[in-house]
Amino acid sequence: MSAVSDTPLPAPLAEIADDFRSASNDLKLQLLLEFSDELPALPERYAGRLDQFERVDECQSPLFLTVEVDDGASLEQREVHLFFDAPAEAPTTRGFAGILHEGLDGLSAAQVLAVPDDAPMRFGLAEAVSPLRLRGMVAMLGRIKRQVRAKTAT
Repeated sequence: MSAVSDTPLPAPLAEIADDFRSASNDLKLQLLLEFSDELPALPERYAGRLDQFERVDECQSPLFLTVEVDDGASLEQREVHLFFDAPAEAPTTRGFAGILHEGLDGLSAAQVLAVPDDAPMRFGLAEAVSPLRLRGMVAMLGRIKRQVRAKTAT
């Protein structure tokens, strides 16, 4: 794998990355389960509306996501909101979604777009989960950024 970039992560994501990096492998898996449990349920307006979501095929379990971007005069003023749907029986996938939700939801579009593509590699999870699973988190981040770009294009 290529070297991890030194582009800084937004503060909420950096804090989560620090927690994971300082944890033992067993604790990393426990933290992942906590993020899985804390992933917010979909709001009523999205109930039964997975057709409005994008499937992340790289994930080993079915994961769907969508992004909303508030109005604003600039990317710095446009807040991003993330929504994920993943089955309860897929705790690793839900955990990755939970990390991204906790670390990115509510940030500005500019902040989300500035997140380096290799951010998922900064959590020290490669020792705790398979590379295939980590690829799913990288794919989630890529789709989030692509949707933000699409929804902020003028």
